[in-house]
Amino acid sequence: MSNRTDIPLADLPVTGTLIKMPAQLAAPINYQLALGEHRVNLTARLGQPITLTHTGNIYCNACSRKTNKSYAQGHCFPCMRSLARCDMCIMKPETCHYFAGTCREPEWGEQHCMVEHIVYLANTSGLKVGITRHTQVPTRWIDQGATQALPILRVATRQLSGLVEVALAEMVADKTNWRTMLKGGEADIDLKTEAARLLPEIQQKIDDLLLSYGEKSITVLDESIVELVYPVLEYPSKIVSHNFDKNPVVSGVLQGIKGQYLMLDTGVINLRKFTGYEVTFN
Repeated sequence: MSNRTDIPLADLPVTGTLIKMPAQLAAPINYQLALGEHRVNLTARLGQPITLTHTGNIYCNACSRKTNKSYAQGHCFPCMRSLARCDMCIMKPETCHYFAGTCREPEWGEQHCMVEHIVYLANTSGLKVGITRHTQVPTRWIDQGATQALPILRVATRQLSGLVEVALAEMVADKTNWRTMLKGGEADIDLKTEAARLLPEIQQKIDDLLLSYGEKSITVLDESIVELVYPVLEYPSKIVSHNFDKNPVVSGVLQGIKGQYLMLDTGVINLRKFTGYEVTFN
């Protein structure tokens, strides 16, 4: 079986290693549960009882080594220490040290960091600023549970996007409150008006960066607001989290999917947190 797009009921249960849920922009967004080579259409299973059972095995998402603990969203300890994707500059791109010659994996950095990035505004648990590689639009917004998103700048590198984000983060949040995001009911935000308000506030910073990085390193965009609709029958009134490390069996009626969270009538679970965990779906 090779990356089948959906598993029929007759073929369940299936077991595999969890990775981030693939999602396709639609109304509502179409989510798949990814367990190794298996793909289960979760959007089609709204309102149905499901069970996820952790077998106790955890494997590194990079080298497939069995590990007792997952680090940096699905890596073993050696990979966490050696791979560029696990370096602190991924969380804080403004600290990129590629040009200092100390990048853990220069070729990886060239492919993922020394490429165009998008600075955007989004409505997640409220107004926030974020960054993503240009190839990760709209995936990044879906992963964050944004209901609206607006690209505002295109920049030459990941480090540059981080420097712009830091400037904007002095005026607007750069983190999502996941509990608020999962309760739903976000009021629409006029992201274009917010962009028109915020960009002049950092114009001096942009001018300084253009002098340092080149006049074509930052481009102001004029894009349309993207609206995102999630497959949710009912939002939880109280957030209770499932955790495979505390209870290997997560079971309940699937009431919704948003970001990388499953919403069950028994609680919510962030599947991305458990990347590398071997899980059986039924």
